[in-house]
Amino acid sequence: MTEMTLRELCITLHVSRRAVQGYEKAKLVQATSRNNRGYLLYDEEAQERVQTIRFYQQIGFTIKEITHLIDAASIEKKHALTQQLEVLKLQKKQLEQLIEKAKDHLDKI
Repeated sequence: MTEMTLRELCITLHVSRRAVQGYEKAKLVQATSRNNRGYLLYDEEAQERVQTIRFYQQIGFTIKEITHLIDAASIEKKHALTQQLEVLKLQKKQLEQLIEKAKDHLDKI
């Protein structure tokens, strides 16, 4: 990967411009330079951070939690991810139960 403009970053990583701006506001990521047209550029490290932030959001962490977690020690990250995995497993089980109830209800209609 090379430096990308904000637009390229959003397209490539499937993230909205507003999301990246929110990450910048939370001081999670920042543009690393500007091109000759004045467009913000993001280097490989910034791109990887955006991917990591997006992943953490997808698995249920809030921006506030990510702010603490992203630069934390590996042991702390491992602990937080292990806990979040348990939360996701519980949510999966609850969704499976809800799906079964919906199927049963559908059969009775």
